[in-house]
Amino acid sequence: MKKYVPCPPMTLPDRQWPSKRLEKAPIWCSVDLRDGNQALVEPMNVEEKLEMFRMLVRMGFKEIEVGFPSASQTEFDCVRTLIEQDLIPDDVTIQVLTQAREHLIRKTFEAVEGAKRVIMHLYTNISPMFQKCVYKTTRKGIVDIAVREIELMRMLAEMREDGGEGVTFEYSPECFSEAEPRLAMVVLTSVIEHFGATPEKKLILNLPSTVEKTTPNEFADRIEYVDRFLPGRESVILSVHPHNDRGTGIAAAEMALLAGAERVEGTLFGNGERTGNVDLVTLGLNMAALGVQPGLDFKHLMRIRQVYERCTRMHVPERSPYAGDLVFTAFSGSHQDAIRKGFAYRAEHPRQPWQVPYLLIDPKDIGRSYEPIIRINSQSGKGGAAYVLQTRFGYNLPKAMHPELGALVKKEAVAYGAELPPERLLHLFLREFVSVNKPYSLLRHTITEIGGEGHSQVKFTGTIRYHDEEHDLSGEGNGPIDAFFSAMRAAHIEGFRFVSYHEHAISSGSDAKACAYIELEYRGHDVFGVGIHSNVSIASIRGVLAAIDRALTLYGEEDQ
Repeated sequence: MKKYVPCPPMTLPDRQWPSKRLEKAPIWCSVDLRDGNQALVEPMNVEEKLEMFRMLVRMGFKEIEVGFPSASQTEFDCVRTLIEQDLIPDDVTIQVLTQAREHLIRKTFEAVEGAKRVIMHLYTNISPMFQKCVYKTTRKGIVDIAVREIELMRMLAEMREDGGEGVTFEYSPECFSEAEPRLAMVVLTSVIEHFGATPEKKLILNLPSTVEKTTPNEFADRIEYVDRFLPGRESVILSVHPHNDRGTGIAAAEMALLAGAERVEGTLFGNGERTGNVDLVTLGLNMAALGVQPGLDFKHLMRIRQVYERCTRMHVPERSPYAGDLVFTAFSGSHQDAIRKGFAYRAEHPRQPWQVPYLLIDPKDIGRSYEPIIRINSQSGKGGAAYVLQTRFGYNLPKAMHPELGALVKKEAVAYGAELPPERLLHLFLREFVSVNKPYSLLRHTITEIGGEGHSQVKFTGTIRYHDEEHDLSGEGNGPIDAFFSAMRAAHIEGFRFVSYHEHAISSGSDAKACAYIELEYRGHDVFGVGIHSNVSIASIRGVLAAIDRALTLYGEEDQ
């Protein structure tokens, strides 16, 4: 005998959901304060639940399950605080959960007294295991349990000051996804009738995969079956409540929406019993990535994460979609290079739809910055380090310099044994390319223009130190670099060929500095040096001397 067997099959040969596409967002219902809270090692206190509630409202949730009032005094007090302190906006409906037991239902109605709009959420279990082991009843007994307390709920709703106008009923057949399909349909039909649901006063039928035992496509088949064949479907808002036991809660929710579901219950970052509920952050931003307006505000996602982690004492994993620390980060060299080129292309074509390699959405849309997208370790490529130096510190290295920098970065990362922080990368760049003063260092110099109009020349005079010896230099040329080379040749410092020059300002305004990148050829090797100074001519000369020093250090100075 097999130890594990699949759930009762759902036969739907003409299924229609696979050919559909997601085109609009569902009604969202957050169950963070109830389903999510009950799964915490340390459940939230009233103050923490109120902070979470306010954040959920700011995000745009219009339906929020705020608790299980009959479960504990804290749950009851939280609901009363929301109502008595008038903390519920007029366009937000709170939801409360109860079992189908008379004293619990009465306690739940007591908790929501005075609430303008409330969803009374009733649940019973319809799984074969509960039928055999817990209820020990027949199929008819399962139906009777589901409808037993409905008349009481309707009576208590009508006794409210508003006559029940502000009450919406919701029913969840717990373990729906593993129930026998025909029994599920009988239960749902009976519940609709007993609640007196109409197209004008709809009932929320919430179909949960309480324990995710089916593949997402099988769950979608069950939802489509109900959507198409349920008597009284026009009097129902079809809702789903996927869990994540198989790790496919997101897929199950998306397929269920294709299959006819109109509403989704879930939590931020998938908090909940065992492996959690469906993650509404991922689900909503998946829709945004498809061009569907999710109807929830994720512009400050990292702030949302901070509140969530503080109130629940849970941690959002580094690889969690959208909100994880590393999800907009590339370590691979080829990925880094592609991302860098994608951003460059987007800067040139800002009106085109979002298309940057390896990045599903624009991090700016959820309040994240570009700075940490490329991070450096021993697996990183030459373009990644250059990108970080540019975006974090303003150094726009010429592309020909990237391989030389990349080799140094890999060596440094291996020695460091971990990811290189941006500040350490900057220190490496300055140490290896800028702050180079051996064997030659420039002690003093002057640069003057000579000659008449149309025949302007530049004269360089100065003193350099070679090891412990000082040498006076003098030379002329058609610019500062040319004049400096002439002075070096006059001092018999030769063997260097000028290859390229790049220059840019590091900052703007009165404190702007010029950064000059000088490429020289020495003994068949191309070597870069970098000079930085408020005067562009001095920056250029410093760059030449840095390149000379690096060349001699790397490839020998015996001929000097």
